[in-house]
Amino acid sequence: MIGKLTGRLEYRSSDHVLIDVRGVGYIVYCSERTMAALPGVGEAVALYTDMVVREDLMQLYGFPSLVEKEWHRLLTSVQGVGAKVSLAILGALGPDGVSRAIALGDWAAVKAAKGVGPKTAQRIVLDLKDKAPGVMAMGGTVADAMDGPGLDVVEPADPVEPAKKPRKAPPKQPSGAAAASAGALSALGNLGYGPSDAAAAVAEAAATYPDANEAELIRAALRLLAPKG
Repeated sequence: MIGKLTGRLEYRSSDHVLIDVRGVGYIVYCSERTMAALPGVGEAVALYTDMVVREDLMQLYGFPSLVEKEWHRLLTSVQGVGAKVSLAILGALGPDGVSRAIALGDWAAVKAAKGVGPKTAQRIVLDLKDKAPGVMAMGGTVADAMDGPGLDVVEPADPVEPAKKPRKAPPKQPSGAAAASAGALSALGNLGYGPSDAAAAVAEAAATYPDANEAELIRAALRLLAPKG
């Protein structure tokens, strides 16, 4: 299986690119969001990939982070959701938006993606609701959740020279919002709240107060979790 490609961007279309890796060209399909973030033709690029092999098909799908690749894997595990629909959802919402929508049970946000009907959107939210807390707990926001040191893979636009080792991206520090959300989730878990309830409360609190620190997020989430009436 091919899990990652690093090479030179040879060609780009509306939904796929051709990456030259030491003289071998790989066609990789990407979401609109990923396509927009890729460098220009002739520049260095790297993508995490998921390979689909069937009797009549063999295709690669590319992602700028491991966590986006993981969301693609989870989305395509839902009945009726193929790679095309998954890429449409990730392109419309991004991995952060997918995590937030699923944690909050916001199937209408998922339905906003092209080709996703209400029944499919509801099924996605129901089937994956228990998955969002684990992703959020790894880094607060999905973009930081699985991008540890050196895992940024859309690389600088330097020519690819086989004789030289590829440059490693500098360590990435989690954002303040990421750390605050992760800390709030951990605190709520220690207080005995279930992962799904805690994730939904933190996601809603973070959306309402995007600049809140950990303590403020915890207080806001606790207010949301408090018994009504």
